Amino acid sequence: MSEEPGKVLIVEDDTSLCAALRTTLTALGFATGEAGTGEDALTRLRSSDFEVVLLDMNMPGMGGIEACKRIRGTYTRLPILMLTVRDSEDDKVQALDSGADDYITKPFQMRELTARIRSAVRRYRAPLNTPSTQIKVGAIKMDLTRRRVEKAGVPVHLTPREFTVLRLLMENSGIPLSHATLLQALRGEGQSQNREYLRVMMNNLRKKLERDPANPVYVLTESCIGYRFREN
Repeated sequence: MSEEPGKVLIVEDDTSLCAALRTTLTALGFATGEAGTGEDALTRLRSSDFEVVLLDMNMPGMGGIEACKRIRGTYTRLPILMLTVRDSEDDKVQALDSGADDYITKPFQMRELTARIRSAVRRYRAPLNTPSTQIKVGAIKMDLTRRRVEKAGVPVHLTPREFTVLRLLMENSGIPLSHATLLQALRGEGQSQNREYLRVMMNNLRKKLERDPANPVYVLTESCIGYRFREN
């Protein structure tokens, strides 16, 4: 018997959108629950085991950002996908910094949303007790113990800072990482960095990892936010 797609908590005060999401996700095999406010969401999470939260950023009451912080504070692994009509960099960074794993800008394509939900469920269900010293995405393999990277079996030379950024991206493959998150990781490497430095570094990584650096399939730009490493 195939595994169930997942159990999704829809936190949305727009009743028509909530109904549309429920209808579509149920038709695809997902189990769903609903909450109209952040307070309701916290109550529902205490009474049922959900695997993904779809959280509207703009809601009455505590609001999506505060709700996200509270959910993340209690449920450290539970995937949270933020739904927002805002498309500014500051709003997207705020969503990620509050603990969201991903964000979807309204209006969105249902096909894209369900793909991201399935991806979040897979990550949530991944076992915790089998830590690996290797990460493999497509043809790119990283050996954390030996600090080596290979592309299709061919060694790739990376600088220490390039390795640091690539490791962070690959460990979070499929999840957008903000400029601030990536730069914070680089500060531990002993240099004062800025976005221009990060842009140059990403271009260098693409030259080393991509078949066509101008059309990358691994190191992807996340518009107005930062970067995302391709998921398997």
